[in-house]
Amino acid sequence: MAHILWFEDYQPAHAAVIGGKNASLGTLVGAGLPVPPGFAVSADAYRKALADGGLTGQLDALVAAVDPGEVGSVADAGRRARALIGALDPREDLTGPIREGYAELCARCGDPAVPVAIRSSGTFEDHPDASFAGEHDTYLWIRGGDAVLRHVLRCWASLFTDRAIVYRLERGYQSATVAMSVGVQQMVAPRAAGVAFTLNPLDGDRSQIAIDASWGFGEAVASGEVTPDNYLVDKVMRSITRRTVSAKTTEYRLSPSGFVEAFDVPAERRDAPCLTDDEVLAVAALARRAEKHYGCPQDVEWALDDRGVWLLQSRPETVWSRRSRTPRTSASADPIASIVATLMKPISGTPEGHG
Repeated sequence: MAHILWFEDYQPAHAAVIGGKNASLGTLVGAGLPVPPGFAVSADAYRKALADGGLTGQLDALVAAVDPGEVGSVADAGRRARALIGALDPREDLTGPIREGYAELCARCGDPAVPVAIRSSGTFEDHPDASFAGEHDTYLWIRGGDAVLRHVLRCWASLFTDRAIVYRLERGYQSATVAMSVGVQQMVAPRAAGVAFTLNPLDGDRSQIAIDASWGFGEAVASGEVTPDNYLVDKVMRSITRRTVSAKTTEYRLSPSGFVEAFDVPAERRDAPCLTDDEVLAVAALARRAEKHYGCPQDVEWALDDRGVWLLQSRPETVWSRRSRTPRTSASADPIASIVATLMKPISGTPEGHG
């Protein structure tokens, strides 16, 4: 690998150097699912940038000196580590391939400054005993080679958020083994977005697909700022068995200045369903394809634009898969919050992060 790997070129042997999220995207592209195009910046690029800048030993020493029980100790180490990475000036043999990859993506998409999502993808975060939801950064609507490089560094730096440092120390991950890959992926400007679960997250019933949907980007669902529309779809009959349309007062969409921001939903759309029945069934079919490919229940992040439904991420469902497969008649709503956070909470960034 010359520091970047296109998703369509992914092979299982690459998983160790592009992290769980990017490996999942490569797998989905290879399965023929509709995933926006993009590429991964390898974790080896991160390691080389640190080595070239003389930071490897410094970062290891900072983390080794942390007392995880002392908030001040963690915060100081994290702040210093992030500043060191943010000040890196990677060499041309690293920045060149990233710039070239972005330029090629622009050419493929027919846009000289195609907007992309810059997504963290740790090489360890999808281990069976790890759950790093919300620990690392994702930045939306980034345009231009300079901005892409700047936000790759920000994703690298997010390895050293306070939460990430404490979590790794508690789990026994050695700093020297930790690395970060970064995904660079064409943005979808959705009319609606959300999550889909290929089982009922309230009771574990695998005969159903549950869909949460709201207007605009999925951030409103992830942040809990709206109560999304909710649908249940019967997998066998491929029919909608329940629909709940909610009042959706907030949506995230692209502002005239080029940032992804929160807006009030116009009155005429607040109580209207954000999906037609055909679109609900299209989301369900896409989620079912992901489940069929992986052979186990999936938690899926999706978005809908004028071209159709896009699969943004899919990962194995973990809440009910660790329990009995026997459906229950009642359950706490906590599994939904856990699943949505796992899928979507990492989305973050300042206005600069979006522009």
